[in-house]
Amino acid sequence: MSRNQLFSRKTVDQCIADGEAGGGLKRSLGPLQLTALGIGAIIGAGIFAAIGTAISGDAGHVGAGSAIVVSILLAGVTSALAAITYSEFAAMIPISGSAYTYAYATLGELVAWIIGWDLILEYAVGNIAVAIGWAGYFDSLLRGLGVTMPRWLVTDLWTAVRDPALLAAAPHIGPVPIVFNLPALAIVGIITWLLVIGTKESARVNTVMVAIKVAIIGLFLFVGLKYIRPEQWTTPSFAPNGLKGISVGAAIIFFSYIGFDAVSTASEEAKNPQKDIPFGIIASLIICTLLYVAIALVLTGIIPWDRLNVPDPLAVALQYIHADWAAGILALGAVAAMTSVLLVFQLGQARIFMSMARDGLLPPWAAKLHPKYRTPHITTIITGIFVAVFAALAPIGVVLELTNIGTLFAFILVAAGIIVLRRKDPDRPRPFRTPWVPVLPFVSIAFCIYLIASLPLLTKLRFVGWLAAGAVIYFLYSVRHSRVRRLELDRE
Repeated sequence: MSRNQLFSRKTVDQCIADGEAGGGLKRSLGPLQLTALGIGAIIGAGIFAAIGTAISGDAGHVGAGSAIVVSILLAGVTSALAAITYSEFAAMIPISGSAYTYAYATLGELVAWIIGWDLILEYAVGNIAVAIGWAGYFDSLLRGLGVTMPRWLVTDLWTAVRDPALLAAAPHIGPVPIVFNLPALAIVGIITWLLVIGTKESARVNTVMVAIKVAIIGLFLFVGLKYIRPEQWTTPSFAPNGLKGISVGAAIIFFSYIGFDAVSTASEEAKNPQKDIPFGIIASLIICTLLYVAIALVLTGIIPWDRLNVPDPLAVALQYIHADWAAGILALGAVAAMTSVLLVFQLGQARIFMSMARDGLLPPWAAKLHPKYRTPHITTIITGIFVAVFAALAPIGVVLELTNIGTLFAFILVAAGIIVLRRKDPDRPRPFRTPWVPVLPFVSIAFCIYLIASLPLLTKLRFVGWLAAGAVIYFLYSVRHSRVRRLELDRE
């Protein structure tokens, strides 16, 4: 196999034609719904949970302290630079597949496969952690209402094996204890059903969830505002761990921004993708950045930063100022936040699989659409089963950092793709143009590399292992079934 075969490219026209073949997905989403999809994907477990670790640190990290605002802006700038490059591609190639499709049109098949495999970390594997987090907040919400579920129905099996009392209390089938996370399993099942019956219906549910969680964040800001003590921001110092703390905080809080690129996976369902997709990507990122900065200022202004290394920092801050009633309502907001993240991420993963199957890199059944609903029902169901099983039975301790490094890597390749395509196809119409090429894409790449460097070595090694596993699948199956390679061989 020659080097040229590994880097075979699809033309932009081929990408668009493949997206339109077979009737395509149903175009039903406008700019407000796409912006809501972006907000739905961005505001979730990151800002409700990861911000505490980013501020206070943990056993493996130093925290940013009150300088978390700088960390948020650093992560936000990194995301904004990537969002601009995504917007050019999304407007020019308005089909599902996101960074995978963009890489195929610019950097070749092998790089496209790497990105497609890499995005599983962001969408499917990341959703496992979100589902587990959703279940924890939902259980807390039920207990706040006086409803207590048996521990064996809200605990994963891996955790349970280290708790003899829990195992003894669980029912058994013969010698096998019945222990699984029922809320996580149930929410993934509901989300899967919604996505199968239609994108428009799913978008309506997402819009409601987005409205709820934005209202809850507004409540947190309103309640906390009058308790702010400015001296908290400088006690003992604004940046207790200096630049290192700010950098590590940015690398962790970056998880809070992951999701804006999910808007591009809905390109085939946008009514006017050339205009609406860039609008949805950039608008959702701006709105979320403003909310994140406001949350960080209030959070570090009402409670000492070193008390926030907890799973639910916003609720703990409200309890610190004795606003327990608001802390209870906040749990509802967290449930709504994670519901919309689950929905948007699972929507994105199914469409990336569909695009890869169209190109022959995955089996053809993965590209089939439901005859009535015009949704990729097979990949949606398979993704749902994968997420539900692992969320019900296993804890995911390293998903946040793995998801971060996978997404940053995808951002790097998209930025590189902008530079390549400007040289190879400079005259192609671009409804949205990235300014200052190649300077802006190079700056985007530099920011991403900087955040990757701030992640632990073990995370980088796990990421390399993940890519190696993907390479095995590529060379055993995808190389033999690639449509682009078969066409090239036919021409020869």
